[in-house]
Amino acid sequence: MKLSKILKDGIINDNPTLVQLIGMCSTLAVSTNVVNSFAMGMAVIAVLVGSNLVISILRNVIPDKIRIPAFIVVIATFVTIVEMFMKAYAPPIYEALGIFLPLIVVNCIILARAEAFASKNGIIASIVDGIGMGLGYTVALVALGAIRELFGAGTILGKAVLPASYQPAGIFVMPPGAFILLGIMIGIFNLARKKKSSSQA
Repeated sequence: MKLSKILKDGIINDNPTLVQLIGMCSTLAVSTNVVNSFAMGMAVIAVLVGSNLVISILRNVIPDKIRIPAFIVVIATFVTIVEMFMKAYAPPIYEALGIFLPLIVVNCIILARAEAFASKNGIIASIVDGIGMGLGYTVALVALGAIRELFGAGTILGKAVLPASYQPAGIFVMPPGAFILLGIMIGIFNLARKKKSSSQA
């Protein structure tokens, strides 16, 4: 399998957020602004790449009967490393992400890639898969965070970009706004994919 295809699948064709619809809990919870979204995306990429690497190396050693618990132990190790790093070097972001940072351990994206890809493929392909899926998640998360921050607070990266007369729409930074926006994004993304595939046929 070509590495470029693995990368493209993670970002576009099999985007975990917009196509597979997994990892929704953290997507809706932390995407209130661009900074939180980007930080969560980077944390997921780090855990995905690290866990995919180790699981790919150990795939022929881990007994089939205990593969899921073994995968969770590997994933939890990398989540702990990322969490400690963020707590030490980025305390405000660590506090903002809250419980959703340690919950990366049970994020469907991480476990799904461990089971479906890393446990069946080589090291390089597994690393590329982790990068692709992580980037796909991050792009969707940052796009959602940017829209919510723009219309919910009138800012991007904490800086005002809309006129002072703009009245922020509070619903965009609340859970209902996240659901509505994510639904619209999923619809637009999949419509664009469908049109592209039909034009190539």
